[in-house]
Amino acid sequence: MRVEALKLMPVKGTLPETKQADSIQKPEKSFGEFLKDALNNVNNLQNESKKASLNLAAGKVEDVAEVTIAAEKATIALQLTMQVRNKVVDAYQEVMRMQV
Repeated sequence: MRVEALKLMPVKGTLPETKQADSIQKPEKSFGEFLKDALNNVNNLQNESKKASLNLAAGKVEDVAEVTIAAEKATIALQLTMQVRNKVVDAYQEVMRMQV
């Protein structure tokens, strides 16, 4: 069984800057690009889970734990995405209720 490390995205300003990092100009991602990447990652996890389930049904997978882990990864990622969406909708509704 293969265990993968978590992929953490650094937040700007939390890591100490070095002179080398200052000399190299990296284009920063916009919020839309981060959102698009996150949704693509969730979609990839869903596709991997589906493929693992189909392989299990076809008898191509011997370790059921791998299929279960892939399904749980996809489920947790989707639940997190839905919770973030709900919070964004709530924040939008709150802003729309504000009187200017």
